[in-house]
Amino acid sequence: MERGTLERDLGLLSDDQVAVLHRDWQVWARDDQLPPVVGEDGVPWRVWLILGGRGAGKTRAGAEWVRAKALGLGPVGSKPAQRIALVGETIGEVRNVMVEGVSGILSVHGAGERPSFETSRLQLTWSNGAVAQMFSAENPEGLRGPQFDAAWCDEIAKWRTADETWDMLQFGLRLGERPQVVATTTPRRVPILERLMEDASTVVSRSTTADNAGNLAPSFVAEMMRRYGGSVLGRQELFGEIIADDGGGLWRRDWIEEQRVASPPPLKRIVVAVDPPVTATVQSDACGIVVAGEGLDRRYYVLADRSIQGREPAVWARAAIAAKKDFDADRVVAEVNQGGDLVASVLRHVDPQCPVRKVRATRGKWLRAEPVAALYAEGRVAHVGALTALEDEMCLFGTNAWGRGRSPDRLDALVWALSDLMEPETAGPAVRLL
Repeated sequence: MERGTLERDLGLLSDDQVAVLHRDWQVWARDDQLPPVVGEDGVPWRVWLILGGRGAGKTRAGAEWVRAKALGLGPVGSKPAQRIALVGETIGEVRNVMVEGVSGILSVHGAGERPSFETSRLQLTWSNGAVAQMFSAENPEGLRGPQFDAAWCDEIAKWRTADETWDMLQFGLRLGERPQVVATTTPRRVPILERLMEDASTVVSRSTTADNAGNLAPSFVAEMMRRYGGSVLGRQELFGEIIADDGGGLWRRDWIEEQRVASPPPLKRIVVAVDPPVTATVQSDACGIVVAGEGLDRRYYVLADRSIQGREPAVWARAAIAAKKDFDADRVVAEVNQGGDLVASVLRHVDPQCPVRKVRATRGKWLRAEPVAALYAEGRVAHVGALTALEDEMCLFGTNAWGRGRSPDRLDALVWALSDLMEPETAGPAVRLL
């Protein structure tokens, strides 16, 4: 249809008709944002897995699907759903992204159809009686008991207890004729995604950041491609690919996933390791700050990644001291190759009583990292919860993803922390219960 004809026809519509057209997702959505009617084998699907790059429109697709389910809009639903589960990494993410976000559930509804949001009860209620309840993947047991006929799960590749949360949700999907789940995420090679993609009842849609360029800042896609185009990280975050381990790296992601825990056992030693940035500008490398401990079971536990973008020394020093106090660590381990005694003096200026062990790199990063990677291969290191940025650096280290002078600062801090804990002569008697 020619533009002039389209504008003329639109001009003949009433305001109410224009509003209806504006809200018709079937008109405006890309094909990858619309759910298929059946799966590849002709059987109705149970799980619609939407894999996409950052800003690819995954959240909008999930929110529109929930709207159609709640209102009984075809072709998604012939009648309104009764109960819908909204599950995110945290309750804050559910509220800020899935419900109240720019592309969230409230924003995709027209004024006359928008549900009421009962913040105290963590639920949305539509005028037709449909209810959507909010849940956090940090609390799988919260899904024990409620029942649903539909669910939207967001960023499942980031969930700490993904398998447990997903399984609890499945037991609750027992209402209606055909319960369904939409799962939206930027992909990572984690067990939950591999498990879903292998399931015959799953239908997968894929999209890239560039596919949604018309709804993003004009310079965003160009800048992201300039920085990350051609890298493993770019393939994952922009193109929505599930990246296999490169084969040349020291770490494999399954080493991390298989040992992950929700909380640590009693710990006899805790350290905070700091890898200061070379420069002190916003554009400089990050200051790696990692907290780790040794358990009474003779295994090692990575408790937190408190890394921050490079700033003046006083800023990262305060962050490191704060981590020491938060975890009641025994000491701070600081690399001093770049700053010499200044690094230790800055830390002690913030906390004069802080024990600081200065370490100096005399070998390359690869050789320093090898003994630590061996601990992971042996199953002797566990991450407490998801440490996404740190884990991405670990799995990309040794591949072609590191370039343009970037440094794996989080990884460096991890290596210093675990190397310090591995030295038996530094052991202390105190037992820490976290």
